[in-house]
Amino acid sequence: MDPFARRKLGSSDVMLPQFGLGGAPLGELFTRVSEADSEATLAAAWNDGVRYYDTAPWYGRGQSEHRMGRFLYRQPRSEFLLSTKVGRVLKAPARPENFETGFWTGGLHFDHVFDYSYDAIMRAYEDSLQRLGLNRIDILVIHDLDFWHHRTEPLVNAYLDQVATSGYRALIELKEAGLIGAIGAGINELGMIPRFLELMDLDFFLVALRYTLGEQDTLDVELPLCVEREAGIIIGGVFSSGIYATGPVAGAKYNYVDASPEELDRAGRIQAICERHNVPLAAAALQFPLHHPAVASVIPGAILPEQVSANIELMRHDIPADLWAELKNDGLIREDAPTP
Repeated sequence: MDPFARRKLGSSDVMLPQFGLGGAPLGELFTRVSEADSEATLAAAWNDGVRYYDTAPWYGRGQSEHRMGRFLYRQPRSEFLLSTKVGRVLKAPARPENFETGFWTGGLHFDHVFDYSYDAIMRAYEDSLQRLGLNRIDILVIHDLDFWHHRTEPLVNAYLDQVATSGYRALIELKEAGLIGAIGAGINELGMIPRFLELMDLDFFLVALRYTLGEQDTLDVELPLCVEREAGIIIGGVFSSGIYATGPVAGAKYNYVDASPEELDRAGRIQAICERHNVPLAAAALQFPLHHPAVASVIPGAILPEQVSANIELMRHDIPADLWAELKNDGLIREDAPTP
């Protein structure tokens, strides 16, 4: 599979490479990353041909945007595509001396507030331009409007109403002015894609974790609806937070937490079939989602140069159709999952 072949992103005019670089690890998601390693990783990605980069204010509380921007502003702007996200506004903490990075292993010391209103989305967009050191962003994503982050139905519903009646207007204005090329929403859980599409037209969804070798429940409702509505898909978390890159090793992560015994067993059975066909587990994980007609790109992260280069080679690894057939026969991926 050619990692840099381009696919149309849903109903937009954006043509994305099938492979991009995800920016969460550069915000120090699970591991601290030195400035030297960050720079070397981004340089390796560029030199290996990567031309799509995804980041967010939330990744390291601004750190990922700063790091990507410091590298990308030195590259010809016409040669790459960049996505970032809106829905959070970063601000200085009330008590800097007591600041805790929380979800992030490292990152910068900024608090955040969720706000999906017109004014907040315009501010978030401008703030991202400043952190990135760039005067244009290609793709904007409504970030983390789900139960994972907001917990209760009243709060999720309130934020959906806020973006539908206020924030969406900001996104449309930016797109109509030619300042962005596509509007999407980031999804971490089932059930949110239909709710978004009931309220607004979106070009795409950035689906984290929910269409991978580990799970395909989005085939029931979400992905068929995206095909019907011409909404494209970008796949984040293609390795399910690690287990489908490392295999079922001690401490392997599945969807941001330690994998359960059942998840370790499933990954081990998939890995065994891959090995019988001389296919690395990570190659199958990277290529699997791209067989779905709605999926435009996968965006694995990296914290070292060799990880980027390895992922690109894994994208190019030939995978026989018999491997997918055996995974389906053993009930390890769904029968209705599109495969060669």
